[in-house]
Amino acid sequence: QVQLVESGGGSVQAGGSLRLSCAASGYSVSSYSLAWFRQAPGKEREGVANIFSGAISPKYDDSVKGRFTISRDNAKKSVYLQMNNLKPEDTGMYYCAAPSHGISYGRALKEEEYDYWGQGTQVTVSS
Repeated sequence: QVQLVESGGGSVQAGGSLRLSCAASGYSVSSYSLAWFRQAPGKEREGVANIFSGAISPKYDDSVKGRFTISRDNAKKSVYLQMNNLKPEDTGMYYCAAPSHGISYGRALKEEEYDYWGQGTQVTVSS
């Protein structure tokens, strides 16, 4: 049984930083890409960042490029999202997601490509 458990969310002021963690169990973290999504109140869930299992560079949504960094630790079966210079529009529930198959670069931030989801961790950024 695959389980993804996020942690690290919280409340910060604009310009602050947070580091989200996602611990996986029952899943081969080294085999496929992993991703972070977020959902703001009243909005659809959107892809934030994806990290591939191979040497391909991570993919980021334009809204977070230069501010967020995704990384993974295969030994710890974990993926991380370092978020710097946070803005109020970054507020939302952040989810870790994993697929059961390989994903192309162009589909890396598409929600429908992912089969396993964590319960989410809340990030609130105040101005």
